[in-house]
Amino acid sequence: GWGGWGAAKALCEAGCRVTLLDGLPDPTGAKPYLTPSGKPFEAGTRGFWKDYPNIEHLVAELGLSERDVFTEFTASSFFSPDGLEATAPVFGDSLELPSPLGQVFATFDNFKRLPLEDRASMVGLLYAMLDFERDAATFEAYDRMTAHELFIRMGLSKRLVDDFIRPTLLVGLFKPPEELSAAVAMELLYYYALAHQNSFDVRWIKNKTIAETIINPLASKLTSEHDLIVKGGCVVQELIMTEGKVTGLRYKDFKSGGGETVVDGLAGCVLALGSKGMKAVVGGSPALAMAAPELSRAAAMGGIDVVATRIWLDRYVPTDTPANVFSRFDALRGAGGTFFMLDQLQPDEEALWGGAKPQGSVLACDFYNGGAIATLSDEDIIKTLMEDLLPEAVPAFGEARVVDSYVQRYYGAVTWFSPGSFGSRPPLETSITNLVCAGDWVRMGEREHGAKGLCQERAYVSGIQAANALAAKGVVKMPREYPVISIREDEPQVVVGRAANKMVMDALAFVGLASPWVR
Repeated sequence: GWGGWGAAKALCEAGCRVTLLDGLPDPTGAKPYLTPSGKPFEAGTRGFWKDYPNIEHLVAELGLSERDVFTEFTASSFFSPDGLEATAPVFGDSLELPSPLGQVFATFDNFKRLPLEDRASMVGLLYAMLDFERDAATFEAYDRMTAHELFIRMGLSKRLVDDFIRPTLLVGLFKPPEELSAAVAMELLYYYALAHQNSFDVRWIKNKTIAETIINPLASKLTSEHDLIVKGGCVVQELIMTEGKVTGLRYKDFKSGGGETVVDGLAGCVLALGSKGMKAVVGGSPALAMAAPELSRAAAMGGIDVVATRIWLDRYVPTDTPANVFSRFDALRGAGGTFFMLDQLQPDEEALWGGAKPQGSVLACDFYNGGAIATLSDEDIIKTLMEDLLPEAVPAFGEARVVDSYVQRYYGAVTWFSPGSFGSRPPLETSITNLVCAGDWVRMGEREHGAKGLCQERAYVSGIQAANALAAKGVVKMPREYPVISIREDEPQVVVGRAANKMVMDALAFVGLASPWVR
């Protein structure tokens, strides 16, 4: 993933000999993943938000044009069984105002059913936004609380949560508020929605897949110019420890029949894994588990099931926006759901049809927290979409027929930021000198970055910082730290508000009065 490629890039360009192991058959994107009928497929549809400066810099560095790589920023729609609930506009197209006034102004007429008094209850989150990162102890207190409890304490209306915030969290952090850390929920809402008026503005890959469009040019550059070795279809079974350091590893090469290979003489190692991969590697490495209890805790964290589908239709179905969210549908079975009109996002429709003549719309429909959906057969999942979900959102889907479809299930594939889990997330720098971690779930410590949540930008930055950490420890030699671009600074009213809140809360704590919100 992005964490591994970020680390590989920084280390390769510093002159290190790097080997990248990945369970995917071809992590470079040179050979696109195809369905049995020969059509392209990507696991999930991931957006590129306004504050992705390091990925944008990578695109420019690779000589790619943003116009060729990304779509324009697009609006998004939220649908419930009652119809259209709200549209998130392109906020950058509206009159620029301080946050959150700009967001309120831009969306004032965009909520179709949610009463103004329910929307006004959002003001409670503004105080939490100023308070939750006041200091480490306060952040930990918010982390122990569920987002559901925080919303109650801050006076958010039930309807606001059920109609808008719950579906947002289900597709942003893949769990409902009652199962999420309040601290992580606030990080997500601030980074993507409240930091700046246009923080929520998002665009998408314009051609093919992320792997083909961005990762493949990067992989080609690193392999041709820096001798990067990429081994796809390889799954690490064990990290080998010698005198308190990682000196080797054992992996299975499934592209060559599943035979095992041992690699010795490692100077350093980057674990760019999610919770499922961490569980497998630490579980197979008893010496590592004994030496790094923080990784044992990370390996015990839960994962979230995801179901990704793609549907090819016999006709074009017009929609107001190409990106759409399902809200409150019983047919979701507790999952978050999205549908993307790929034919509206990607102009090369023939490529979407695998070289065949295009017949109609092509949809990517994804379910997050999708364990219940995953128990259905492929046929019933597509039937649920075509009969119970899509026509309820856009009636014209009721006239369309499925030409082809494909379903994939990814069990435990995404990290679950449960209440109290922050301390269990892997640190960037482990207790083993030459072992570091990368990924969007990693705690970066002093190298923390402003990109938050399940986020491509955060994962990529963490990989770069993992390489920098190895260099800072003297494990590898780098002429200088690889540069990381910060996101935009907080707006002045947020800076002043946080400072004032900290002054008041510190004064109350000095006289023995604790926060009334968290403990």
